[in-house]
Amino acid sequence: MSDTERDVEYWPGFHGRVEYDESPLSEDEAALLRDLGAAGTTRRDFLKVLAAAGISLSAAQLLTGCGSSARQTTAGALGGTAGGIETSPVSLKVNGQTHQLDLDSRVSLLDALREKLNLTGTKKGCDHGQCGACTVLVGGERVLSCLTLAAQAEGEEIVTIEGLAHGDDLHPMQAAFIKHDGFQCGYCTPGQLMSGVACIKEGHAKTDGDIREWMSGNLCRCGAYPNIVAAIRQVEKSGFKS
Repeated sequence: MSDTERDVEYWPGFHGRVEYDESPLSEDEAALLRDLGAAGTTRRDFLKVLAAAGISLSAAQLLTGCGSSARQTTAGALGGTAGGIETSPVSLKVNGQTHQLDLDSRVSLLDALREKLNLTGTKKGCDHGQCGACTVLVGGERVLSCLTLAAQAEGEEIVTIEGLAHGDDLHPMQAAFIKHDGFQCGYCTPGQLMSGVACIKEGHAKTDGDIREWMSGNLCRCGAYPNIVAAIRQVEKSGFKS
């Protein structure tokens, strides 16, 4: 029997006779071996693993073809970007400074602030828009940054807790929270402060009842609500508007 004939065998599940050799694996064949938890570097290894696994050659060709097509489709749909993630340039003006970022179009404003700009004062609480810990001001209005796409805030003036004070001079709302002990653990405090500022600007801080109603989206697990209301009322009575 010649060497060529010796390298031709019948494999169960294959259609006819299959010739195998020592040529290196293609990228798709190597990926299929990894998925099967097997090792090998040549087509001889590849065919032996397929035979042991009971996979026909036609099925193997279909699997490797699908893998290749999927990668090409993904790369085409995402513009061939690194890591398979579609990114877009986004310009965010935060606390008076403009930042040019390249972001996944699905990134929330909260994650952009915390992960890209290292402004970690804005807290991630529930990440479902239910606790208010992530409240920031966008265009002068309070928004839940966990439910706002970063791209939606492009072109708007964004103010976070880091931009509330002026240097060493505390914002009146911050000073009032300290005076009235409007916090305990402090985790919800950045969102409470930002909402408190917006509440006054909106004209919703004329009475204790109004404040409780319009601040109800900001939860405090420590139960400092009476002190928070007192702090906001003090700032409102002082005539401060923004």
